[in-house]
Amino acid sequence: MYNLQLIEERIMSISKKMGLSKNKLLLNTNLNKSVFDNMKKGQIPSVDKIHTLADYLDCSVDYLLGRTDNPEVNK
Repeated sequence: MYNLQLIEERIMSISKKMGLSKNKLLLNTNLNKSVFDNMKKGQIPSVDKIHTLADYLDCSVDYLLGRTDNPEVNK
């Protein structure tokens, strides 16, 4: 199973490097606050939401999910 705390930490770490608050990130990606609320309840975000965040943060989905420590996207 995925480590939801790690997913949130990676999202917020990259967001912070980009100078974005959680609210600004959600606004810019057209996602709802429930993405983070649901993770705190143990629910992994949908593939679409993870993909949207990874694209916006310019990192790989595998990085956000903790499957690799390399945030670079294979192109």
